[in-house]
Amino acid sequence: MAEEGERADEGIVEASCLFVNPVGQRRADFQSACAGVFSQLRVASGADQARGLLARESADLLVLDLERCEPGIDLAALGALVAERQGAPILVLCPFTNARWLPALMAFGPIDYAIGPLRAQQTRALLDARLRAGFAPPRAPNPVEDELQMLLALRGATQQALEDADDSVRFGERLCAALAGWPGLVHAALFQHRDGDLHLEAEQGVTGLHLMALLKDEGRLLQSPLRHAFPGLLAAASGEFTLLDAPEKAGEPGLAASLERYGAQMVVGLPIPAQGPGGPRGSLCLMFDHARAFSRAQLQAFEELAQLAAHGLRMAEVTRENEALLARVTHLATTDALTEVANRRHGEHLLEQEIKRARRYRLPLALVAFDIDRFAQVNDNFGHPVGDLVLRTVAATARALLRSSDVLVRSGGEEFQVIAPHTSAIDGLKLAEKLRAAIEQVEIPGCDHVTISLGVAQLGEGESGDSLAVRVNAALARAKRAGRNCVELAMS
Repeated sequence: MAEEGERADEGIVEASCLFVNPVGQRRADFQSACAGVFSQLRVASGADQARGLLARESADLLVLDLERCEPGIDLAALGALVAERQGAPILVLCPFTNARWLPALMAFGPIDYAIGPLRAQQTRALLDARLRAGFAPPRAPNPVEDELQMLLALRGATQQALEDADDSVRFGERLCAALAGWPGLVHAALFQHRDGDLHLEAEQGVTGLHLMALLKDEGRLLQSPLRHAFPGLLAAASGEFTLLDAPEKAGEPGLAASLERYGAQMVVGLPIPAQGPGGPRGSLCLMFDHARAFSRAQLQAFEELAQLAAHGLRMAEVTRENEALLARVTHLATTDALTEVANRRHGEHLLEQEIKRARRYRLPLALVAFDIDRFAQVNDNFGHPVGDLVLRTVAATARALLRSSDVLVRSGGEEFQVIAPHTSAIDGLKLAEKLRAAIEQVEIPGCDHVTISLGVAQLGEGESGDSLAVRVNAALARAKRAGRNCVELAMS
């Protein structure tokens, strides 16, 4: 409340005032700004001193300036002061960066409020207007029944957004669309903390208004030059309910001009609470076409809205966690842990699927079975760690040669299968020979080289997966008897 401009020449009003703020300079500024407005003006540094002054002599108006006050420290004492007034005029000067004071104080009794920062001339004009109006607490712009009906309709619309809470972006879009039903709201946006930064999940409102451009974002919203002034960013960063009832109060002329150009005269930032301790999960940012005094019911609706947004984002997070967990469980259930190829059970399932597909579309299907020659000697001579390395190397070499449609399966200890769709017996033999030659040449630390023996079979008419596996294993056994490191075709 710095001195600014010439003071009006109104006469002194026959009313007394008590101003409460813990900072001496704030008290001095108020006394200077309001000199001549009241017949008596007293100041107090806190609730206890104010209570003592009021006990000696009452005041027609109590002004609670919340700048530099802390809700966790001062709320109970100032709230008790509000309750003791029993409806007598109280004006609360609330900084726009910490509007959570308002519903908290309204719980103790009726109050009038003004959003700061206010210049000296604005403070004087505000008090003059309030004195002329008799300092009656602000009434809702609509009758109580209409207001409650509107709030119930808004709550119902926003709760429907939870139907899409499996995805944070879809949830945000539906929530912002539902909030468009709030009378006077011109733009709604949802921000969420993730991946180490703040992200704009969704926005909806006046055509042409895009927050990322408005906030001069260059990739990191938390580094935006307007993070200290724009309520949506401020609420997400600080966890405080912010209420900017005049764009110029943010102290950023460019931002104020942009907001006014799109018809936004008031901006509310609602922190979305996180589950458990820590900073907020994000924020909701609501822009209105004119400044208004919110009733306690409307401020409570804001709090419920933030809780609903938190619930929706948590549901989306749980859905992502469940999907990731399901993918992990599926991977563990279907993948061989050592070689990272399909395990036997999953391989049998995939083979049955490919058999059905081959029959439906009358396509050839080949199955290649191979195992590592004299693998037991590798383990005996070089140890199991080298044996594990051999298995991983053979699997990686084979997988590098296969098509994307082929499936490599570890069917036993040193035994593997290749399910090869759209592959005839002849093409299967060519594939098997490529595998044999590549694995024979690859160098493996600890045991130099290994070889493999292979069997190839093509799915017969009306043949089952078990029968196909029996024939290809018989061909593999013949390759072993033929001296190993060779390929045999299964008999029909």
